[in-house]
Amino acid sequence: MPDRPSQPPIGDYAIIGDCLSAALVSRGGSVDWLCWPEFHSPSIFGALLDPARGGSFRIAPVEPGAESRRRYLGDTNVLETTFRTRTGTVRVVDCMPVTLEAEKRKRLWPDRDLLRIIEGVDGEVELEIACAPRPDYGRVTPILRDRGVLGFYYDHEARALILRSDIPLRLSEEHSLVTGRARIRPGQRAAVHLVQSEQEIAILPALGAEAERQLERSLAWWGEWAARCRYQGPWREQVIRSALTLKLMCFAPSGAVVAAPTTSLPEALGQSRNWDYRYCWLRDASLTLQALFDLGYPQEAAAFVSWLLHTTGITRPELQILYDIYGESHLRERELDHLAGYAGSRPVRVGNAAHDQLQLDVYGEVIDAVYEFVSRGGRLDRPAARMLRGWGDTVLRRWTEPDEGIWEIRCGRRQHTFSKAMCWIAVDRLIRLAEEGHLRLDLTGYRSARDAIQQAIESQGFDAGLGSYVSEFGGRELDASLLLLDRLGYVEPASERMAGTYRQIEERLGHNGLLYRYRAADGINCGEGAFGVCSFWAVSYLARAGRLPEAERLFEHLLEFANDVGLYAEEIDPDDGRALGNFPQAFTHVGLIDAALTMEHCRGGRPRGAEPQEAKTLI
Repeated sequence: MPDRPSQPPIGDYAIIGDCLSAALVSRGGSVDWLCWPEFHSPSIFGALLDPARGGSFRIAPVEPGAESRRRYLGDTNVLETTFRTRTGTVRVVDCMPVTLEAEKRKRLWPDRDLLRIIEGVDGEVELEIACAPRPDYGRVTPILRDRGVLGFYYDHEARALILRSDIPLRLSEEHSLVTGRARIRPGQRAAVHLVQSEQEIAILPALGAEAERQLERSLAWWGEWAARCRYQGPWREQVIRSALTLKLMCFAPSGAVVAAPTTSLPEALGQSRNWDYRYCWLRDASLTLQALFDLGYPQEAAAFVSWLLHTTGITRPELQILYDIYGESHLRERELDHLAGYAGSRPVRVGNAAHDQLQLDVYGEVIDAVYEFVSRGGRLDRPAARMLRGWGDTVLRRWTEPDEGIWEIRCGRRQHTFSKAMCWIAVDRLIRLAEEGHLRLDLTGYRSARDAIQQAIESQGFDAGLGSYVSEFGGRELDASLLLLDRLGYVEPASERMAGTYRQIEERLGHNGLLYRYRAADGINCGEGAFGVCSFWAVSYLARAGRLPEAERLFEHLLEFANDVGLYAEEIDPDDGRALGNFPQAFTHVGLIDAALTMEHCRGGRPRGAEPQEAKTLI
């Protein structure tokens, strides 16, 4: 392959996708991450994790040091990168085409495709194209075949990969790299189109007018979806961008929402805290669901709840903390020793061993999500009601046990205060559902259990000397999940105990207006960054506690840490603002949405969840 620049920062990437899979595109015009056919599939392009072996798909000026600017085209997930050189300006528009299902039934449509359209703006720019697919996380160096006007073709195990372009391309001597060069002049447009078909007749990539129509359909599809957003308050642009990012990470066939489209982007550069986030975490459930509902997307919210109930039914009455997009519960973790890792951060992992952890908080998060759904007009069928009762029985039986906790620390089980509080939430929501006629329960037993959990939290999970709730029963450390205690209705936000908890968290975990999720034994969390969603939780707490001006100032500060196209990673280095961890992170964007909606409610706007929205019966 042609020489590549040094590995871009994580925040130098933008995301495109089709609600089935996603790609990361660098500021320099290189697709360095793409997993097909689905989010958690092996990568086709994986230079993000190994520039030498992973494979990439680059379209960029030949002239070194070209200036690049980028943006999403309106309220869409279609990316435009503008390159300015000494001789002229050119644009590259990237998307993974989407359209209505009714449109797909009218014409041939590839299983998966990546469309890149080049447009000359002014002057003349010599562009280079270099496409080097390396399937199976770079373990396969494919032998491509040149089929003339039919494109460049690779097939393996009933899967076909086809590349076509309006620009003449050629194969390398090894037949594993396709390259081309062209001088692009003002008004000239050309398409470079990659498709994959699996176990079906291969559909050739569209070029010319049909490629332009695919682009227009994609712009219209995303624009129509974004236009349905009900939020009209301050920072609407940032809220819409976060909503679009969240939608992009919804797997359309099942309704699942992946935590991130990437694996093994490090929480601490050069170290081993590298995890696979291409799965669905139950801990995110209730806040994600409320964000979708309050923004005006009840169909997505209903699909998410249906996925939750279908998936968790497989392991009932026990809940795992994460599942894949289809509900698979066994996600064996393994290491890819052949990959160098992002910036040398190893190991590279696929799968996630955290699926075997006990995290009692997930019962509260899932049951609260179902309660939220029912409160918006959804109905429980008999199987769903039986499942809820089974979860409730599990909580009553196990709430006194230690667990690994929300942050999945791999150092044994402990008595985590937040886990106990979420058990309280689980029991409380089931009591409410029963009182409202949706469930049949032994209310006397459940109310007694709720009181017992609260008594344990207040006596063992609160430190009078600190004036604060603490991470573990009998301990004196804190973690940022405690900021959710009032958000979920366990305690009043203006209470002395909650105010004291915020003060301690800000003092102990705060740095440059950001929050670490906890303080590790080394005092610096092994080099990891501040946790993005936790910082937005602080905004929401301040607003609920009646400190709206502080909340707004902090929110404005946090907006400064988004990258140039409004995306957030899992973590942020509070010293230099760089992104750390998997990217983009759905939960960080959920936190931004929740903070904006909470402030709007607290400044006297429309109450959250006040308007009934269409919801379907759970089946």
